Amino acid sequence: MVGPQLHSIRGLVHVTPLELDLDLEKGSFFGRFEWRNSFEAQVYLQHHDISKDPVCWSQLGYASGYTTYFVGRPIIYKEVACVGCGHAHCEIVGKPAEEWEDHAEMERMLPRDSLAEELFALQSQVSELQETIKAGKRDAISNSVGRSRAFREACQLIHRAAASKANVLLSGETGAGKEVFARGLHAASPRADQPFVAVNCASIPPDLIEAELFGVEKGAYTGATVSRPGKFERANQGTIFLDEVVELSPRAQASLLRVLQEGELERVGGTQVHKINVRIVAASNEDLKQAVANGKFRADLYYRLNVYPVHIPPLRERTEDIPLLTEHFVSKYNTLYNKRTSGVSDKAMRALMHYQWPGNIRELENMIERGVILTDSNQMIDEHALFPSLTEPGGMKAIDPTGHLHASATQTADPGHDELCEQLLAEGFSLDQLEARLIRTALAKAEGNITHAARLLSITRPQLAYRLDKLKGLK
Repeated sequence: MVGPQLHSIRGLVHVTPLELDLDLEKGSFFGRFEWRNSFEAQVYLQHHDISKDPVCWSQLGYASGYTTYFVGRPIIYKEVACVGCGHAHCEIVGKPAEEWEDHAEMERMLPRDSLAEELFALQSQVSELQETIKAGKRDAISNSVGRSRAFREACQLIHRAAASKANVLLSGETGAGKEVFARGLHAASPRADQPFVAVNCASIPPDLIEAELFGVEKGAYTGATVSRPGKFERANQGTIFLDEVVELSPRAQASLLRVLQEGELERVGGTQVHKINVRIVAASNEDLKQAVANGKFRADLYYRLNVYPVHIPPLRERTEDIPLLTEHFVSKYNTLYNKRTSGVSDKAMRALMHYQWPGNIRELENMIERGVILTDSNQMIDEHALFPSLTEPGGMKAIDPTGHLHASATQTADPGHDELCEQLLAEGFSLDQLEARLIRTALAKAEGNITHAARLLSITRPQLAYRLDKLKGLK
């Protein structure tokens, strides 16, 4: 009965079982269900007249797929009554595929796994093209919110780069808006009517990054049941945005260098060379030059990417943009949550202006969203709705008349007097040895699982792998 409940919980349709005969050992099945308030039928009737044939095809697909998996043999549902055809409610009947007279035709309509994967890939391409079309209808940079000098200088650099073919390297802290600038660059370039594909390199496991970026051939590894293009092929003739590029594995860095130098790539497990014409916009919140010095990033790749560097300023360097951004986000989330909040109070705005914004614009947006949720319509968002730590034990306690945030006594204590640190310094400890002990302890706690150990240390898996390589040199 979980299947009908899932249909109802997801808001697809309210299901009432009318008849159910199930024997898993024999593989026999017959089910008849009543559907009421089918969203698919309602949507159809909003745009069309009464249909001659049933219209709830996607819900039939859900029911057929779920029951097939549960019973262990192909089960096909048909709609014997449908609101889209003028009936009072919908009704479906399900039984084994071979018990339907037209079962051969029905089975041909159900895609197999490999075809389903191809359809998902095509759907992904369509979504990317739709995003490109939306970006092309508006210049993301011109419509961005800001008037500060630092912001305008960054915009000017992006506009000058747009007409060229040069690769662009965006640097800046997390949440500063690097992807917004990348989309603006693409929208203002001659490639605006071609795909824009964004990839966060840090979110893809190192052993899958090459397949995601450069594609994979069927049979390249277990589970590769169909050949599929990678992000670069999907971005052909357009722009690809590589965020957190410093997290690329060494092999992926070498493959990326080949794309930059030769304009060609090979899919994982393939031998055919694919010519590619893609503009690369890379971004990192780490210092790539320092990553090169540490051996984490290839020097030749860095120089290829660093043709046209642009620094995106952090929010604390463009505080005059905070009121504009605040107004923009308040309007956005008032619409999203059907609210009519009256903006931000003067005291709350002073607090926003004096806050240091470690999370930059992303943090501001999240803070405003929380403030809109917590504030009643026709009321102003106050500082307590924006800064929950003001009312939390051990958090910020007050805001002075200038808007500065005052911390508790424990937070304002002199950071130079730390008992643990003073003890370590008195013992003449080694920073490298302390780091090594922390890493070994985390690995032991994680039972050798590097990914789990990285989580315990609050760093990424590639960062931990780099530190482990460094530890080998200390032995």
